[in-house]
Amino acid sequence: MQMAYGASRYRQQDVESASPVRLVVMAYDLAIRACDQQDFETGYKAVVALRNSLDINYPEFVAGLLRLYQWVIDSMRSSDFDAAKSVLVELRDAWSTVEKRLNGMDDGTSMTVPLEKEFSIRSV
Repeated sequence: MQMAYGASRYRQQDVESASPVRLVVMAYDLAIRACDQQDFETGYKAVVALRNSLDINYPEFVAGLLRLYQWVIDSMRSSDFDAAKSVLVELRDAWSTVEKRLNGMDDGTSMTVPLEKEFSIRSV
């Protein structure tokens, strides 16, 4: 019991101190784990959190992600967790790359690629 409380407290501190980009990566991690466990409810909540965090100041970018997020939810709803996971993993990897570049942890190249090109968003 004490160990579970400690882990929960640590996770809470991790979330509270995380950057906005880190929170996005963490939400993807949760959604991916939910797909692995075929847990629609948790996956749905994670994808909805991602959807609700979109910045509407970038309408073309947002429209593509909204379509992808809806497709992921529909795939999970129809128990196609593998397909949902594959899209989530690709998006998570892109956000992880952004996070590394923002933190100066990449191979020395600067962030010269426009954010829209960082993601290989394709129509689903």
